[in-house]
Amino acid sequence: MTPPVVSIVAKSGTGKTTLLEKLIAELKKRGYKVGAVKHDAHSFSIDHEGKDSWRLTEAGADTMLITSPEKVAMVKRNPGAEPVLMETIANFCGDLDIVLTEGFKRSSMPKIEVHRRERSEKLLCRGDEYDPTLVAVASDSPLTLDIPIYDINDAGGLCDLIVERFLS
Repeated sequence: MTPPVVSIVAKSGTGKTTLLEKLIAELKKRGYKVGAVKHDAHSFSIDHEGKDSWRLTEAGADTMLITSPEKVAMVKRNPGAEPVLMETIANFCGDLDIVLTEGFKRSSMPKIEVHRRERSEKLLCRGDEYDPTLVAVASDSPLTLDIPIYDINDAGGLCDLIVERFLS
């Protein structure tokens, strides 16, 4: 069974990661098992050159796992294209209550947009285009919208919304 997914979206430098940290901590405090998926439009590496894991991946391993008593990490080569997000979540997050993503602004999953007036007057999901999947906005300034608006630092209020809409 795939857990519900909510994506935190915003323009770069707006505070997505900061809000995600607060939401994850608040949901964990409430007893939920939480996953996080970060979208990277560029190539990335969690391995470091010269480390054994890097050497095994460089040697051609299609999947390389690192395990310890505390964590498991996986490096899996994509066969030419980024996998569909919901398939990835179904494959790796079935034991979680909810998954929060950072990015994926063009997806069809429910979204919470982070807005800082100094960064941009326009919203991504209520600006030039209307995104019907937007469920709330976390903002540092007052807005008039057709959805709930929360203070950018109100992780508790946003968690109440997430629990009510997606975990009840």
